[in-house]
Amino acid sequence: MLVALIAHDKPGALPIRQENRPAHVEYLKSSAAVQQAGPLLDDTGEMCGSLIILDVADMDEARAWVQGDPYGAAGLFASVDLIPWNRVIG
Repeated sequence: MLVALIAHDKPGALPIRQENRPAHVEYLKSSAAVQQAGPLLDDTGEMCGSLIILDVADMDEARAWVQGDPYGAAGLFASVDLIPWNRVIG
């Protein structure tokens, strides 16, 4: 199943994002579940969240993936939503 992970950073957390970005990117690259990924941007073009499309067996696997993400361990996110997603185009 495809799951959209939509996460919003805590206010003022850009330094946490930047410090943990190398470990986060390595986690993305090492996971077969990740289909697409990239940062959300604010009006000034600064990173302020994440959008990741996961291909997982079920929501438990999606939640486990989130638990392993270095960004989550660093306390970057104010919120994380996992939403089942249906690809129509692409």
